[in-house]
Amino acid sequence: MKAKKGGRARVGELRPSQLLHTFGVGAVVDLPNLSTMILGLDYWDSTHAREIPETRLLAAVREQLGLQVERLVLPPAPSDAQESFLPMNDAEQTIGVPVTPFPRWMRCPLCNFLAPLNCGVFELKTDPFRADRARYVHVNCAKAMKPPPLVPARFLVACEAGHLDDFPWYEFVHRGARDCTQPSLELVELGASGEAADISARCKACDKKRRMSEAFGEEGRENLPKCTARRPQLRDRDDAGCDKPPKAILLGASSAWFAATRSALSLPVSHDPLRQLVETHWDLLRDVDSPEVLGFLRKRGQLSPFADFALDAVWRAMEARRSGAGEVPEGDPRDLKTPEWEVLVGNDPTRNGPDFRLREVSVPEGFEAQLARVVLAERLREVTALVAFTRIFSPSDYGDIADIPAELRAPISRRPPTFVPAAEVRGEGIFLQFREDVLAAWVAESGARARTFLEAHRRWRAARGIEPASAGFPGLRYVVLHTFAHALMRQLALECGYAAPSLRERIYATAGDGTGTPMAGVLIYTAAADSEGTLGGLVRLGEPAHLGRHIHHALEELRLCTSDPLCAEHHPWRDGVTLHAAACHACLFAPETSCEHGNRYLDRAVLVETVAAGGRGFFG
Repeated sequence: MKAKKGGRARVGELRPSQLLHTFGVGAVVDLPNLSTMILGLDYWDSTHAREIPETRLLAAVREQLGLQVERLVLPPAPSDAQESFLPMNDAEQTIGVPVTPFPRWMRCPLCNFLAPLNCGVFELKTDPFRADRARYVHVNCAKAMKPPPLVPARFLVACEAGHLDDFPWYEFVHRGARDCTQPSLELVELGASGEAADISARCKACDKKRRMSEAFGEEGRENLPKCTARRPQLRDRDDAGCDKPPKAILLGASSAWFAATRSALSLPVSHDPLRQLVETHWDLLRDVDSPEVLGFLRKRGQLSPFADFALDAVWRAMEARRSGAGEVPEGDPRDLKTPEWEVLVGNDPTRNGPDFRLREVSVPEGFEAQLARVVLAERLREVTALVAFTRIFSPSDYGDIADIPAELRAPISRRPPTFVPAAEVRGEGIFLQFREDVLAAWVAESGARARTFLEAHRRWRAARGIEPASAGFPGLRYVVLHTFAHALMRQLALECGYAAPSLRERIYATAGDGTGTPMAGVLIYTAAADSEGTLGGLVRLGEPAHLGRHIHHALEELRLCTSDPLCAEHHPWRDGVTLHAAACHACLFAPETSCEHGNRYLDRAVLVETVAAGGRGFFG
């Protein structure tokens, strides 16, 4: 944010992954003494952002945002060698992701005075040696000897089109009237609960007041003015206006920001290890325009990954990369999982590299009838890019980002972006391929279950006004694979040494139906931002002797839940419109960071017999 003398200073820190999944462009971030919003890409200085090479993901991003997108980059950050505390005039202090104060309305915690930052009585205080101590204070508070620091007003308004604005305090308190010439507002808590019913906004000039509970629920839609179409992350308003009804939300509400991201596993682009190295380190080699510059980099010790190769061979590989050898293979660029599936089931040792190494092992004894292949991913790399965000509703409601209507995807820049923020992680995983013939036959015999989930899917989308209601249904095949992944993740987390939120799933579930490759598999993996990845504890549990025991225990745990019979008897749409059947936090639900579909399309009964559902589960 802007410092007092017009410079810029660092006032907090976030991890690159947080800037994609939790606090991306358009999200409100609580810094040490400030509430701020991450600004759009137009305000980012990308000269200090390192490029992440990932051709397939870049093609998918271009398909959605336009061909002008040139790079996937890590958020701008100072160099690793930078010291922690430096004077504010140091150039390194200006490097980072820009933010702006938001909300603009602040409240004095002592006198309850409520006003915007530009009211004239609020002042920004900074510390030249501690930028993280920047704060706004009430300079003329009547109840304090020393100016007290301000707190942000805890109410905002947002709409489904991605607009967000300060709460309309003047209009709300005065019920739309403009007869108060010198309004002076205060926000008073009448009780200790902190609920909206115990908070009152009052104008001291005309003595009009109103409970904040009147801004919520169905009544709140009539008491709030029209959406202002404000986009604070871009510092503008939507030129097209907005006809969506605004909704009052609390500062920090989870519905205020949902990331719309695309992710891909980094696959080897060639069987040639040199070409693969060039692709991996293309950010370093991109601007090398002659063999002499390449030789200079080697003398400087910056080409250590290429120590085993001659310079002329490296130069030829670079020229091949520039001529198009690194282009995306043929196919739909939006389909990121099919190429991954082909590599995972291909079992080609020549494609192993520093960021991708597979080793096939035998199927655990006793599960040969259901599983066709087990592959240990001893090394893998995942790259994730932020392409948009939503408010009020989650992108997972639509199943795929491409299915979200354009008017509901909030932009991350004013102009078409030339880069998008991304993050990369390295880790390990276990891939299990299901037998296609067995799974397809079981799904065909379970038409009643498929129709139940399809009806729940229709009702879910209809209740949210998503059309067509029947589109986007992943099928019963996905329910089987998704449920199995959750059950195995919970079991593996008990012994692998990684916390449950650090394990993730990647589901490959496509029936094919003559139009594509049939896929039936689950990748359970963990990854870390460290360049060395993870420690191997998950892969060790994928060995046949260990994996068979864990699958057996995971399935046994599904037969009985501590919430039975309520959990086992839960119906996807008769007991409220949900997208899960026999599943709850006690048996199947996973942390938000682990599940790719928001704990939806889960049912213990598709795998094993429960106390409420007979019949044959997939595992008998």
